[in-house]
Amino acid sequence: MPAPRLGILTAGGDCAGLNAVIRGIVCAAARRNIEVVGFTEGYEGLLHPASTRILTPAGTRGIESTGGTVLGSTNKGRFQLRRGPGGESILSDALVRAARQALDQNRVDALIVMGGDGSLRTALQLSRAGLRVIGVPKTIDNDLDSTDVTFGFDTAVARVAGAVENLRSTAESHRRLLVLEVMGRHTGWLALHGGVAGGADIILLPEIPFDGDLLTKFVRELERRGQRSLVAVVAEGSRAKTGRQIRRQTSTGDSRLGGIGNYVESLVASRTGRETRTCSLGHLQRGGAPTAFDRVLGQQFGVRAVELAGDGMFGRMVSYRFGSVTDVALADAVNRRRVISPDTQMLRHARALGIFLGD
Repeated sequence: MPAPRLGILTAGGDCAGLNAVIRGIVCAAARRNIEVVGFTEGYEGLLHPASTRILTPAGTRGIESTGGTVLGSTNKGRFQLRRGPGGESILSDALVRAARQALDQNRVDALIVMGGDGSLRTALQLSRAGLRVIGVPKTIDNDLDSTDVTFGFDTAVARVAGAVENLRSTAESHRRLLVLEVMGRHTGWLALHGGVAGGADIILLPEIPFDGDLLTKFVRELERRGQRSLVAVVAEGSRAKTGRQIRRQTSTGDSRLGGIGNYVESLVASRTGRETRTCSLGHLQRGGAPTAFDRVLGQQFGVRAVELAGDGMFGRMVSYRFGSVTDVALADAVNRRRVISPDTQMLRHARALGIFLGD
């Protein structure tokens, strides 16, 4: 059954390409005479059903080239999953009722959710409660197993590669080892691709606990060969073989990953005497205009989401597999992390380039 009015929201952290997806949805929906309602501030918008925007092709023209999301987002708020008696993630009946009421009040027949694994887990719970839901995967970590790539990843890789290039010149000027800490809690796709693209000498990943002795040996060997400087890219979830992931306290009292770059800096400096500095790229990886690839992929994802809604195929997630935009069951897409396995081709290529990967 066709959906004459679609609701959309962007949940979780922002990334480049979200506006491209919104643009794709709005334009594809208009060609099917489907109206689009945008809920603001992520899932929180379902708790404030009056905070909506009617989205039109004219009103969204040009947003595909801009960063962030015109609808706003939040990864903290009242619309949260909780643990069930068996340890599973569940959504309270009160939140399900609030979501259903918000959709009914805005005459929305189906909801498209753009988000990462956590946001899509919530979307799955809404789908299982009987709401018509379609998921669009979003993450710069590129760690969702049911899609080969997500929008935002290519832009973030470009940010990391550019940072490595910029650091290399100052590292060379001062004969330093510069450590760049990047995002990547559980997987190191961003560090691996960005580090290789930027020409890093060292890349440390969550999937490969690194050996401090081997790291020190590598730095000394390059120094013996006369290399003046080194640049290391370190994913925030990386850890030494002898330790755990490093966390830091935020100003709000939360505990977050961060600080592994400083650890690597201190380790190398104390063992080799090399002058070493650390730089954390932080949210610069997430913001800014998307690359051409992410603009195209985002709009393709948006078009496919509308096709699914128009064909009445709910409980699905848009996916990119083997060079084509397709879709998978939402239940099969969440809770399945795509990690860098030992036989990943990119690891072999990185080693062939002489990059130290921690082992």
